[in-house]
Amino acid sequence: MIAPTLEARRAFILENTRVQRPPHTPELALHLADEITPIWRMTEEALSEIGLPPPFWAFAWAGGQALARYVLDNPEVVAGEGVIDFASGSGIVAIAALKAGAARVLAADIDPFCGAALAVNADANGVASEFTDADLLDAPAPAWAKVILAGDICYEKPLAARVMAWLGEARARGATVLIGDPGRSYFPREGLVKLAEYQVPTTRELEDMEVKKTAVWALP
Repeated sequence: MIAPTLEARRAFILENTRVQRPPHTPELALHLADEITPIWRMTEEALSEIGLPPPFWAFAWAGGQALARYVLDNPEVVAGEGVIDFASGSGIVAIAALKAGAARVLAADIDPFCGAALAVNADANGVASEFTDADLLDAPAPAWAKVILAGDICYEKPLAARVMAWLGEARARGATVLIGDPGRSYFPREGLVKLAEYQVPTTRELEDMEVKKTAVWALP
């Protein structure tokens, strides 16, 4: 199977989304899906043709919205720093970090469609972010990354344990690590510092309630 080109991924995203302003970060504009069902059905039909993974990039998840809100409201956390947005998805957190004055931002997500989503979303906000679809968990976080931001990373048990270990290593080497989480089952609240809590509007098609109580946590 031939992987879709960057232009093909961009075209798919533009065709199946529209520019919207997430309810918790209205100063940011993102290409998002209106409803989850059509695009997920399209994903299943298109999978064999273009190799499209589940389109997590098409939605502004609660953890990412909360983390982006925190960064926009507290720009000193990232201003002038090198930042990684881990499991970037739509790129909402990376874009918020750039808007808040980060010197360099690398958005990382193993889904290459996220690179195309980041590109169109960054364009919509007048910023530019680096992107990688390499699995950063295979090596220590790069030394230049003084801040690591991770939204909604604890929805699967094995992945959550692996990510938290990687983030813990980065924190031990001096990086600031912030996590946005809406109460996912595998998020380890013990030993973390709650920095902020938000009521993030969402949808029953994505979540179990229309408003998710979502917190931003720091590794101490």
